[in-house]
Order: sequence, then structure tokens, then C-alpha cells
Amino acid sequence: MNTTILSILLGIGGMFGWGIYDFLGGVFSKQIGSFKSLFWSQLAGAISILLIAFASRAEFHIPTQALLLSPVAAIVYSAGYLFFFKGFEKGNVSIIAATMNLWAVFTMLFAFIFMGQRLTVTQTIGVFMIISGATIASIDWGSIANQKFQLSLGVKEAVFGAFFFGVFWNISEIISEEIGWLLTTLLVKFGIVIFLLIFSFAVKQEVGLINSSTKTKYAILLMGVIEVCAVALVNYGLTIGDAILITPIASALSIVTITLAVIFLKDKITKIQGFGIAMAILGIVATAF
Repeated sequence: MNTTILSILLGIGGMFGWGIYDFLGGVFSKQIGSFKSLFWSQLAGAISILLIAFASRAEFHIPTQALLLSPVAAIVYSAGYLFFFKGFEKGNVSIIAATMNLWAVFTMLFAFIFMGQRLTVTQTIGVFMIISGATIASIDWGSIANQKFQLSLGVKEAVFGAFFFGVFWNISEIISEEIGWLLTTLLVKFGIVIFLLIFSFAVKQEVGLINSSTKTKYAILLMGVIEVCAVALVNYGLTIGDAILITPIASALSIVTITLAVIFLKDKITKIQGFGIAMAILGIVATAF
């Protein structure tokens, strides 16, 4: 299969996986808290990818550079989702998901500056559409009507999350090209679990799910399996393509997240915020060309 087509398909797989994961993350962040949702879903993902690695008899030969970069990747990925899920905990799932589209912009910006990758004219237009759309979607237009300006709840956290994800995917591309998608995903996932455990002790964060229903526990474990599949698909794509092409496609995950939020959570968005969401999504599509 043509490498470009395969890369696009892998990006689409990442889009659906993350879209479903983020929707469920938004639901359970409000129910049991953002940290618990993140920790247990990431632990489930780490165990899943470990089983895949053993089943495929992966060779655990890891060069020094990959070994040093993996903890950094795990920390920035953890930071991205800690901020993102905190945004979900505070605000409207649809608006937070639209704001998180900015991670594609940060990824491409860092790829442009530090990795020498370049944008086409269409991709440049797409980046501006993402920025403009995310800005429109994230503003509380009701407050402006009352002669005061403020961002919608959770938006600031989502912007910080987008920044950290932008850093992560460029680091992940370097690691994936050196040791492959499977070991990259495995190292990063276990790095995330270790970091979150240390973080929970440092801030005295409760991680237990004793008081949660069995249905909730199974759903969070399923979240982890879905998300690790998305990460693995995109990491594999990074071994055969460029982050500047694959990640914008995968970042269209907001299409999935917002659709699910509107259908199942009955999220309310204004017409102008809906316009901003649509603009950001079209911008992501444009960056794929």
C-alpha cells in the first residue's frame, strides 16, 4: 500500500481512538475526577501494550537516546492529559475538545522550528483556521454580551494541554524512528504510570476506585485499551511518515468527541461556537494536504 495512504489511514485510526477516549474521559472526569480517570486508563493501556509486546516477541534493545527521551515524553504526555482532563472536569466537553485542536498547531510549529519540516500553502491556511476556530469556540460569548470578556471554563487548562501534546509528538517521532512504534508506546506508557504514581504521592492525590461502580471500572479499563491502540497506530505511522502529516489528521479526533458529546451528553453550544468548532475541524482537514 502507498505510504501516504497508509499514513492517512493510521491517522484516521488515531482520530477515532482518541475521540472515543476523550469523550469517555470527559464523562468520567466529571464523575470520579480527572486524575483517577487518567491514571487507571493509562495503567490499563500500559498492561495492554505490554501483552502485545510479549505476544509479538519484541526485542528490548533500546539505544541511549531513546532511553533518555522516553521519560521526557512520558512526563509531557502526562502533563498534557492532566491539563486536558482537568479542563473536561470544569467545562463543556465540546468546547474543551475544540480548544485541544491547538495541539496540532503546536506539533507542526515545533516540527517546523526544530525538525526542519515545512508546510504547504494549504497547510498554512489550515493552521490559521485551527487557531481562529479554537479561539472562537473557546470564548464565552454570553459574557461579552454582558460587557465583560472571559474564556469558557476549562479552556486555559486545555491550551496548556495542547502545548504539552505538541511537544510530545515531536519527541515521540524521534523515538519511534529509532526503536519502532511498539517499544516507543511501551516505554512511554509505563513512564506515564510511574510519573502519575509519583505525582499522586507528591500531591497526596487519591487514586483508589473502591467506591466506583463495576460498570465504571470496566469502562475506564476499556478507555485505556482504546487509547493505547490510538497511540500505537500513530506511533507506527510516525515510523513511515512525518509528524507534520500524520498528527493533523489524528487531531481531527474532536469530530468524534464533539459528535458523541452532543448526542449523548446533550452539550449546548452557541451558533458562533459551533462555527468555530467547524472552522477548526476544516483547518485540521486542510493540514493533511
